Amino acid sequence: MTVEHSWEAKLYGSTVNLPFDLVAWVRIISDAAMRAFLQLSARSPTLLVLVSRRGQYRLVSSSPSRRAEPPSSPNTGAGAAAESQTKAKAPEASVGKSAKKDDAPLPLLQRPLGVHDRPQAKVPTKEEAREKYLDHDKRMEERTHLAREATRGYFADLSATRRHGGKTWIAPKVMIRQDKALYFPDIYGTPLVGKEKVHTTNLLAGKVSVVTLLTTRISEIQTAQFIEPTQASFADHPLYQRVQINLQDNLIKSFLVSLFASGIRKTIPESLWPTYLISSQNMEYLREPLGIANRHVGYVYLVDPTLKIRWAGCADPKAEEIAALRTCTSVLLDRSAKEQEASSGASAQPSEKLGA
Repeated sequence: MTVEHSWEAKLYGSTVNLPFDLVAWVRIISDAAMRAFLQLSARSPTLLVLVSRRGQYRLVSSSPSRRAEPPSSPNTGAGAAAESQTKAKAPEASVGKSAKKDDAPLPLLQRPLGVHDRPQAKVPTKEEAREKYLDHDKRMEERTHLAREATRGYFADLSATRRHGGKTWIAPKVMIRQDKALYFPDIYGTPLVGKEKVHTTNLLAGKVSVVTLLTTRISEIQTAQFIEPTQASFADHPLYQRVQINLQDNLIKSFLVSLFASGIRKTIPESLWPTYLISSQNMEYLREPLGIANRHVGYVYLVDPTLKIRWAGCADPKAEEIAALRTCTSVLLDRSAKEQEASSGASAQPSEKLGA
């Protein structure tokens, strides 16, 4: 058998002739087998390996190259000790940063809560839902919402309760201006009295309402602490009402809550039964407008007679937040009473002129 090509390998600068059979044997070895062979050869400092690169073969040693080490200085021990102390302080620094993040002060409510369009007391039909998906702007909003929810973990709300008890903002000390305030969305549910659905659009109209959203037992305790002084001060006011909405998005939880509604009636005064709603409405697209950042805590909203949200609070109340809710409710009741008297007086004047 004749060899048409000459195969050579260089060993540390010297040329060595290699048999054709050896070269052919090396060429059929797979890359995976070669990598494993190199790993095994690394254990022996004197083993020579045949390596191919662009058709050229050369023998190289598998022993690692040695570099001259710098001479040891008398301060080497001190430097090693300092380095070990730095590494030991690194975890402590990370723990300190997380603790500072947890202890960081909460911001005030930065924007008005609610929806821009005035709500209507009706359940969206299939045709309206179809038109919503045909609208380009609505589709883009849906895409943004899905992208935001896709990056949110399943236990995000539960883990967020470790920081400030799930509280994400501080309630304002004053009311939101009427021209800047937004509308409270329409939420429907079944009251503790009767079986017909009641819409908040009809329930809140013409009244100064303190609305609480309840999802867990913790949220019930938090909202009760929020409104206890306000309820005690204005429970007998003709324009004041307390509205509680028990929200259960999960169908199983909603069924269980409605099944044990009799147990809820035992814990709620009978005068509040008409304004206690059990709702299974999907709130997925209303959480951001209402500032619901954590579904495990309670939320409180002060709604004026025109269905606008004038004040809001969440989670465990602070003393200044409880006082702010009472003050804002008092101011809003006084304004609403004066407006009602003015409107009734204006309607009475034309009738007196006609009688004269």
